[in-house]
Amino acid sequence: RKHIFEQLHGSLKRMELDYVDIFYCHRYDPETPVEETLRMIDDMIRQGKVLYAGVSQWTAAQIEEAVAVADRYLLDRIVVNQPVYNMINRYIEPEIIPVSEKYGIGQIVFSPLAQGVLTGKYRGGRIPEGTRASNPEINHSLQNMIASGVISKVDALENYAGELGISLVEMALAWILRQSNVASALVGASRPEQIEANCKAVEVHLSQETLDKIEEILA
Repeated sequence: RKHIFEQLHGSLKRMELDYVDIFYCHRYDPETPVEETLRMIDDMIRQGKVLYAGVSQWTAAQIEEAVAVADRYLLDRIVVNQPVYNMINRYIEPEIIPVSEKYGIGQIVFSPLAQGVLTGKYRGGRIPEGTRASNPEINHSLQNMIASGVISKVDALENYAGELGISLVEMALAWILRQSNVASALVGASRPEQIEANCKAVEVHLSQETLDKIEEILA
């Protein structure tokens, strides 16, 4: 409780803000009772320093526990979850999305382009100099992904996107945003033109035929 209080007030002071829209509990803490965590966030909501409570990287069971605890003690429920979600990593689909839909919890997903893999920059398994994957000290997991055979599927997706007249990035982001439980996707950019390219995805509609073809490629 003390830690959350100090960290929140420290963040507000550094950012020169009166409140934050969402306070995320990143990763489940097995050493702290969920009730204690939720009570602290509820206090901050009542004080006007936080608008909504959220979690990040929690399992479906942990999300259900948080909802049950909030209801039992009449605390503010969590309203958003922040998981990894992309064409390659779809672990939230079997359990987390159904549980979230049951309780009215939306997803604000991160790594929607799989750390750049779904931009096509690693086409053919090549690792360009200066990319994140070229530094094994900071991204061993990304190198493993590139070496795992995923790239052949990504290459096929990029070819298919070209047939549709869109970029792989547009396809990857539109594929995520077509999921009704996804409220938004957190996308990084190192250049202004990348932001413009990312925004084009909201104008892309993927037909059922296109979605079926994507599933075929990813299978």
